[in-house]
This record gives sequence, structure tokens and C-alpha cells, in this order.
Amino acid sequence: MAISTKIFFSESNNPWFNLAYEEQLVQEVAPDEIYLYLWQNQHTVVIGKHQNPWREVLLSELEAEGGKLARRLSGGGAVYHDLGNLNFTFVMNRDHEDLHRQLKVIVDGLKVLGIEASFSGRNDILAEGRKFSGNAFYYGRENYYHHGTILVDVDMTKLGRYLNVSMKKLNAKGVQSVKSRVINLKEINSEITIDKVKAALAAAFEAEYGTASEHVYISERTVSGSAQKRHEHYASWEWRIGRTPEFDVTLEEKFEWGEVVFNFKLRGAVIEESAVYSDAMTTDLVDLLQGIFDGKRMMREELVDAVKAVKGKSDASIDAMLDDIANWLDEQPI
Repeated sequence: MAISTKIFFSESNNPWFNLAYEEQLVQEVAPDEIYLYLWQNQHTVVIGKHQNPWREVLLSELEAEGGKLARRLSGGGAVYHDLGNLNFTFVMNRDHEDLHRQLKVIVDGLKVLGIEASFSGRNDILAEGRKFSGNAFYYGRENYYHHGTILVDVDMTKLGRYLNVSMKKLNAKGVQSVKSRVINLKEINSEITIDKVKAALAAAFEAEYGTASEHVYISERTVSGSAQKRHEHYASWEWRIGRTPEFDVTLEEKFEWGEVVFNFKLRGAVIEESAVYSDAMTTDLVDLLQGIFDGKRMMREELVDAVKAVKGKSDASIDAMLDDIANWLDEQPI
């Protein structure tokens, strides 16, 4: 199948609009198309689909200083965006998914700018051993996107101040602070700019996938389609924060593939309401776990059986995660 390509540049810095347009692209991309979308948000913390904002973000401080909270469709953890950061999104049919080729675009593009980059771990890109890019993924029924950040000249003081990184995550990584784990590309090449990175990524994308049939510049004034309606959804309190009841019991653990938090509201010894949060790369895991504990007694055996009951409803990688969770729950003093 011959592939055609397009590159989209957002001229908006509004995270709710940019995420809505990203969703529109993943709905519209044809089976024979691959898109690259480049966009920026101003003064924003973006959390993964299944994260608890109260746990991940110092929300009152962010909003008091004029910042925005956004929630994306993909999994993964919380990230800080300002105009010193560039976001990229690869959009395509799931049949064309090739993480190696997609990351090659980032690595090749930055190499032209004097940055030697490498992929590491479950979702990071490193330079000089430090993270400058985190990646996450969204899978629709037919189409897919892979998106990530590129820290060029981000305000590290705000990044460290707004992100309420749990001690379990820090201990697992053996580090003392957010700042020690990340790097701005400007520290490596003082001449680098966002515009230079955009041009380098666009050129590398065309070298890998073919010359783009179109370079499309979009903004809130020029876009029509689902993004206009979805903008309201992404901006809504219900999507970004939602109802967060008080919980009586919290269980949490950090696995190799991500962190999981279970919150249980009890009536007597029965779980009346539950919520599941995770920064796992795949959103399918939490989608399977939501609601499975409601009505169960707060007993180890019932929790373990509820997890085992949803095995086989996704792929082998999810089943392996469910096994990890079941084994962990089986060791809890409940």
C-alpha cells in the first residue's frame, strides 16, 4: 500500500484545543495516510487518562498561577508543558504502527541539531543519560497515535513545583528529584530553538515516510469538525478532574510497567465504590479493572478472584500485568 503523508502545525497554545484536534486527526486519518502533528501548550500540566489529578499535580498552585490542567486520551504519567516544550504526535492506522521508525524520526531529526539521542525504558528518550522526552500511546478501534514531549527550554522550576511525584516512584528510580532526571536540549546545544526542532522533525519525517502532500497550519479560528465540540469536553471539569469521593482504603504498588493505585469506599466490609488509577502506558489495563471490585467484600481472596476473572479479555501483555496485580494483592494483609 502506497502511503501519503501530511504534517500539521498548531498555532494555538491552548491544551484543550490541541488535544481535541489530536483526537480529530486520529478519527480522520485514512488507512493509507500517516500524519505528523506538532503542537505546543502554554503553562499546562497534562495527566494520563487514568491518573488522579489530586495525587499527581499541585492543582491549587498551578491554577493560582494561571496554569491549566488537561487530561489526554493516552496512558502514562503527568508532564509539564510550556512554550519551551514541543509536542509531537504520529497518527496512523494501527497496521502501520512501528515504534522504531517513529522514534527514528525524533532521533534522526535531533542528530542534525547536534543532539545524540537514544530510546530508554518504557517511554523515555534520553540525551547524555537524562530524559528530555516522554512518550505515550492511544489505540482506537482502527487508528492509533503515539505522542511525546521534547524539552527544549522548559522552566524546570515550574516543572518540579507542579508535579507531585509520589515517593514510591522516586524510590523505584533511586533519585532525589524531578530535576535530576530531566534535561533541556538547550543545555546541550545553546543555539537550538523550537522552530529549528520543528523544521528538523518535519525533514526527518519526510525522509522516513516520504514527502508530505501538505503542510497544514491550524488554529482555533480555522478548524472545523469534531475538534470544536471536543474542545469543550477537554476543558470540562468532569473530564479533567471528575468526581473524586473520599475513600476509606488505598492500596498502591509500583511495578516494572507502571504504578497502580486502588481506592475503595466501604460500607461495612463491602466495597461500595472503587476507583483505579495508573500511569501504565496502555489504557486497556485500567479499563478492564474499573468497577470489578464494586460489591466485593474487602477480603484478599475476593479481590484476587476479581482480577483473575478479567484475564483473557485483552492481549498477553495485559494478562501478565493482571498476574502481577493478583500476586501482589494476594500478599496484602487484608
